Amino acid sequence: MRVENWRGKAHRDFTFRPNEIILTPAGVKSGWHWHEQSQVIVITIMPERMAKFATTELGVLLSDRQLLDTPQQLDPDLCQSAMMLLDALRSRSTGSEVMYESLARIFLVKLIQRYGDMRTEALQFSQGFTASHYKRVLDYVTDHYGDPITVEDMGRIAALSTAHFSRLFKEVLGDSPYQFLMNYRIEQAKVRLGDRTQAISDIALRCGFADQPHFSRIFRKLTGETPKAYREAQ
Repeated sequence: MRVENWRGKAHRDFTFRPNEIILTPAGVKSGWHWHEQSQVIVITIMPERMAKFATTELGVLLSDRQLLDTPQQLDPDLCQSAMMLLDALRSRSTGSEVMYESLARIFLVKLIQRYGDMRTEALQFSQGFTASHYKRVLDYVTDHYGDPITVEDMGRIAALSTAHFSRLFKEVLGDSPYQFLMNYRIEQAKVRLGDRTQAISDIALRCGFADQPHFSRIFRKLTGETPKAYREAQ
């Protein structure tokens, strides 16, 4: 079908075909005009959540644009992933929330791996905090987030003094090591909250929080709602 797209100051008049995708980077204004009735999937992602997923789940830093500017690209696999995501969203069957969460993660991983605009230069210090430092810390947090972890532990894994590690970590990632750890634990807790057979108190302990009140306090601070409210909204 014939489609017109405005992205920033650029204008394109083109034929949009099945299994093609169009990616608009974060911060770019985009407008559309469809010349006939059509069926498309439009996915809008909040930049701050995309950045958090990329760092905590994939161990990469994205640029401010986050995605490569892609006016038109044939990608049947990503389109199929989006179709499965839509089907799970429409479903009201038992376990659909867990299925949607899993498919959303698969979609984001594919999207970032193929079209992510990586901010690799931020991890290429000749002396300081390199990509290797970050990978070691991320692997440690991934394996031990349910255990007691201190900033000293994270610095030791990176082979840096605590003060030096804390300063360089925040310069590169924008969050302190403590904030990064809390964000990671909350993201893992959200996955567990999708399973209603798990008690919130058990989730709190499994995700490294001292108790349920501590978990609820941090969860509300970072998400704006309680774990119970988050679960009920799913």
